[in-house]
Amino acid sequence: MTPFFRTLFVSIAFAVLSCRTPQDGLRPDSDGAVRITLVGTNDVHGWVMTQVEQFPQGAIRFGGAATFAGYLKLLRDENPGGVLLVDGGDLFQGTLMSNVTEGSVVIDAFNALGYDAAAIGNHEFDYGPVGPQTHASDPSMDSFGALKARMAQAKFPLLSTNIYESNSRLRPSWLPGDGTVMIERKGIKIGILGLTTPQTPTTTLPINVATLRFASLGPEALGSAKRLRERGADLVIAVVHAGGRCSESKDPSDLHSCDTDTGEVFEMMKGFPYGTLDAVVAGHTHAQIGHFVNGTPIIESMALGRFFGVIDLYVDPGSRKLVRERTRIRSSIEICETVDEASGSCDPRQLRARASEVKPVAARWLGKTIVADEALASLLKPGEARVSELQNKPLGLTVPRALGRNYEQESVLGSFLADSLRTMTRADVAMLNPGGLRADLAQGAVKYGAIYEVLPFDNAVATLDVTGDQLVTLVRAAYSAKKGVFQISGLELVLDRCPGPNRLKSVHLPGGHGVDPNVRYRVVMPDFLARGGDGLGPILSTIDPRQVDLGETRGSNLRDELVDFWVKHQEPFVAPEPGRISMIGDAKGCATADSHRNP
Repeated sequence: MTPFFRTLFVSIAFAVLSCRTPQDGLRPDSDGAVRITLVGTNDVHGWVMTQVEQFPQGAIRFGGAATFAGYLKLLRDENPGGVLLVDGGDLFQGTLMSNVTEGSVVIDAFNALGYDAAAIGNHEFDYGPVGPQTHASDPSMDSFGALKARMAQAKFPLLSTNIYESNSRLRPSWLPGDGTVMIERKGIKIGILGLTTPQTPTTTLPINVATLRFASLGPEALGSAKRLRERGADLVIAVVHAGGRCSESKDPSDLHSCDTDTGEVFEMMKGFPYGTLDAVVAGHTHAQIGHFVNGTPIIESMALGRFFGVIDLYVDPGSRKLVRERTRIRSSIEICETVDEASGSCDPRQLRARASEVKPVAARWLGKTIVADEALASLLKPGEARVSELQNKPLGLTVPRALGRNYEQESVLGSFLADSLRTMTRADVAMLNPGGLRADLAQGAVKYGAIYEVLPFDNAVATLDVTGDQLVTLVRAAYSAKKGVFQISGLELVLDRCPGPNRLKSVHLPGGHGVDPNVRYRVVMPDFLARGGDGLGPILSTIDPRQVDLGETRGSNLRDELVDFWVKHQEPFVAPEPGRISMIGDAKGCATADSHRNP
């Protein structure tokens, strides 16, 4: 074919395509394909406000809904009518503003941003009934009251196909439909299905979901995807509050750094026929994924309203099939209003080491300056004002040196908090689950808001009266579960570096003294753990309930009791000496890293 006829042929083809477009509703780009821009967030945990960190030369402003709106505007301008915005779950629980409003402020922000759908995360169940109580204390209270209120407020569906009533095995009547939704973009019909981690009964307050069953992800995804295809979906996308982690993301086809053997979202994908799902937006582990699994793109973009991911999907207008080889992934994009000029980053953890050199400048993306949405910022101001006084309340306390978390080993913050809890309650042993510590404590004067960010959960102070044998069994269970390293006070432990059922190698009292199997010990912990959270349920079920005080009559919560204790004693927050938890063995011999960090 000569160049002239080839050009003529292409022109005719595009003319035919242009004639067809109004008839079938398809809106291809200039290259002949229909582009769908899938934007995904996850694990916002109430962080809808812009965060600010002051440096000598100015402020770095990062995260939050108003700044994210600036990124969304650029994407929507770039692909008019072709952007689909979804979230992988855990919208609530984590900030004072979110918790005081039981998530209402988060839904306001998500409505303004124009979300199309979100998965139901495990922490969506944390608030329990409407009102200050975190769980139903009598039959007249609705354990799902706060969640139902947020679902009614949302202009987008909160989805989960795998939630059932424990007794009837039917879907709860308060969950509309089958956990899926059909949306159209540029003439393409897109089916979205939601899924919730089966770990939910151990990663939210167990009592709040005692009447529910969370079915396995894989079969539910397969069934829902099939139903959506039968209903005419051209694309099927899953929003899944279950994740994994990958330590490297340069090559999206290289999975060697991913926890493919233990990560829930990777396990879900095993055995799927090719093309079952066209894209997955994951969550729950606060980690990064930006990879193809059997040809399906999966993104998970860290957490706390500071990152998002994009998957560009191209659909052939003739066959309405996904052109898989053109799919593009952009994962864990920082949400920045201002950045350091030299590094281009707004991550304060990276910038603090060279604080004096940090020079804030306006953030740019896709060749344009990011402009925060003033209207959305104004929408959030009443909520910020409502909690401002409490957030900024000085406690008259100081942190001489920053206290940080470490989910995988002993941490100075975890040890300090565990010591405080043990001293406050005059207990022999204190235990804290690492996923309950949600922020570090910065150096300097302490405000109430900083403590709230560290301990946002309204857990009661629970105490157990156990024998030495029961204590050792309880500690062994805590460190056998793949839930990170529990923070401890009153014991000295030796652990294998590799997580597993035999991780605990030895346990002693301080000074190397043995635990007497016949002596009784007082153990203090959050009631989340005492109710069976983080995998302690099987062990606690063997302990006489009369040995467990869930703290329901104390009239306060763990966070506020600790604040009162610290204010009364007015001592600086000094990091304890390390060494209460020792690690043995070679980490290189461990199986793929635990996938359940920071649930």
